[in-house]
Amino acid sequence: MSLATDNSVLLPSAADSTYLAGPREYFSLMKPRVMSLVVLTAFAGMMIAPAGQHPIVGFASLTAIAIGAGASGALNMWWDADIDARMARTRLRAVPSGLIAPREALGFGLVLSLLSVLTLAAVANPLAAGLLAFTIFYYAVIYTMWLKRLTPQNIVIGGAAGALPPIVGCAAASGGVSWDSVWLFAIIFLWTPPHFWALALVKASDYARVGVPMMPNIKGPDRTRLEILVYTLLLTPLGLVPWFTGAGGLLYGVAALTLGLGLCAHARRVYLVRDGAAANKHAMAMFGFSILYLFVLFGLLVVEHGFGLLARWGL
Repeated sequence: MSLATDNSVLLPSAADSTYLAGPREYFSLMKPRVMSLVVLTAFAGMMIAPAGQHPIVGFASLTAIAIGAGASGALNMWWDADIDARMARTRLRAVPSGLIAPREALGFGLVLSLLSVLTLAAVANPLAAGLLAFTIFYYAVIYTMWLKRLTPQNIVIGGAAGALPPIVGCAAASGGVSWDSVWLFAIIFLWTPPHFWALALVKASDYARVGVPMMPNIKGPDRTRLEILVYTLLLTPLGLVPWFTGAGGLLYGVAALTLGLGLCAHARRVYLVRDGAAANKHAMAMFGFSILYLFVLFGLLVVEHGFGLLARWGL
């Protein structure tokens, strides 16, 4: 057995008194890549809010939202440690690999949850704090503890948690929820199923092994490919809505159209190519492109509104 696959060689056990988990291990519990997307989409929600926010208050609010996202990730890793340990994609995570004990991950997630909500209430307003608390609860309890192991629609229904940050960000900046933030919620909500199902097509055997009812395992890969195509075709025009409402400028509109058509092209290839290594290659290509799609669109909203703020401040 090679060292690359021998966890007993590479990873110290939580029971090993000579090893203490450090900041790096605890930070990994917060799912930093997911957290970065939450921060970006919440920032976009702040920037399109009808009322402005002081930069320092905005930074504090965004930090609280980031901590809340990390809390959700930690609670997810605590609950899912049993199935994570049996999946190739997740077996090296901190809890299943023994770097952090489950009770420590639970405590860490609960402390971060409380800290994030109280901080947002203090620096922003009760509405934003309540929405953040609901987001954490939805992801950790409704999705992770209930939907994920119950229904192949887990990603569809559970995707609402990942789609809420723009609304939380808008509420933090303005004390209310605007239609523009609702449209951003809808974009992420429709984006989530084709994004994740593209990966699920490749990792179907992993999910089957642990009994998680992902769409390819329950409805079959062909039905999953069709749903990916349908969701993508619905997402592409929806991505243009912020341009039509004025929340996004010309640069956003051009990017939304171009990237939307590119995503449709990827979905079409996933739908048509169904066998062998080529099918997995196209599915992973769509998974990667979908990440680019969301980061670019929300990043452009931040950039466009950021330049507007600088002009307003005379900078």
